[in-house]
Amino acid sequence: MPQLPAPAYPAEVLARLEADAKEVIARYPGSRSALLPLLHLVQSEEGYVSRTGVAFCADQLGLTTAEVTAVATFYSMYRRRPGGEYQVGVCTNTLCAVMGGDAIFDRLKDHLGVGDDEAGMTTDDGKVTLEHIECNAACDFAPVVMVNWEFFDNQTPESATRLVDDLIAGRTVEPTRGAPLCSYKETARILAGFPDQRPGAVEASGGAGAASLVGLKLARGEAAPQTRVVGPRGEAPQDSAPHDPSPTEHLSSHDAPQQTSASDPANPAGPTAEEGE
Repeated sequence: MPQLPAPAYPAEVLARLEADAKEVIARYPGSRSALLPLLHLVQSEEGYVSRTGVAFCADQLGLTTAEVTAVATFYSMYRRRPGGEYQVGVCTNTLCAVMGGDAIFDRLKDHLGVGDDEAGMTTDDGKVTLEHIECNAACDFAPVVMVNWEFFDNQTPESATRLVDDLIAGRTVEPTRGAPLCSYKETARILAGFPDQRPGAVEASGGAGAASLVGLKLARGEAAPQTRVVGPRGEAPQDSAPHDPSPTEHLSSHDAPQQTSASDPANPAGPTAEEGE
């Protein structure tokens, strides 16, 4: 059914958002490029991208509401309906799933009493919204739970249950790494590109964990003299010292350093047969 025009923001809210939007748009040579941060900006106001927020972005950028809606519904970081103060995302992508992500999600769903559909994923008190999330590039800390996009690593169903109980009770919760936790709306404003003004928050952000940097250290030749190599499943690990590659070796697996016949005897390389032979 056709809908009435979206209601306008109150005058004081509109004036504040217009000033913020002007600052955001000025960062880009083309105003349309500011759409993603503007969507975060309106999300920081209401906790989701409302029809009013869509109309505001369209007016600021000279776009149609259809164009703004197409972008807002494409990216999963934009909410399409009101949610909780804390967005608890359980990674259920492949590695986190097999390490226990699916079990964590099922436990939290039962513990919080929320359903599987998008409309039923927020607790009745409005504190927690539970959702599946895709890979957050933290596979070495699997299974990972994120609260308002801050990391809680190496979780179990029990630790994740304590986590949501602490959030609901208003107890202080510290991420495994990264900045101190803030509300979903405050997170959205930071994602819009505005500085985190909390004392020490930026300094606490840190970098990647040690496990994430092992491959980088190997690539730079910074690994320890004895590098442990994991053998095939069922066999004991072996220690082998790093060596200088010979002229025939390549450092990139994309360079196909060996002929197929040498690397895979079961499928030797040979001349290509004519079609049908």
